[in-house]
Amino acid sequence: MAKNDNKTQMTEVKASNYLPTIADEGQRADCITLDKMIQEVTGRKPKMWGKEMVGYGCYHYVGKSGREGDWFKTGFAPRKNQLSIYCIGGFDNHQDILDRLGKHKLGKGCLYVKNLDVIDKEVLKELLAANISLMDQQYPEK
Repeated sequence: MAKNDNKTQMTEVKASNYLPTIADEGQRADCITLDKMIQEVTGRKPKMWGKEMVGYGCYHYVGKSGREGDWFKTGFAPRKNQLSIYCIGGFDNHQDILDRLGKHKLGKGCLYVKNLDVIDKEVLKELLAANISLMDQQYPEK
């Protein structure tokens, strides 16, 4: 397969230009809070991936099928009825953190929350730190 054949690619758009354009006032405020939180936890600046995904850090992967590409290590995106917070390292070995987080749903590498008011933000920082640590061990940045 071709290198970097992902539909969603990193763009040159600045997250600081995108975040104020989020239509829903509550989501906009939550996304600005998430941006500050993730920058604090990871020490990385945000990059836009596609039109709505804000990612931090970058790694190159090669899948079992031979498909390869670049992707962010953690990030978020506002969705219609919830926030998607991407923990690409997954949630294995983090049940203790998830138990303390508050109301959420999980996908394979995605945490879904209605808004930041329904979760403990300090626990979210703990989860994000654990995720970025795992991703940095597996995929050191060059």
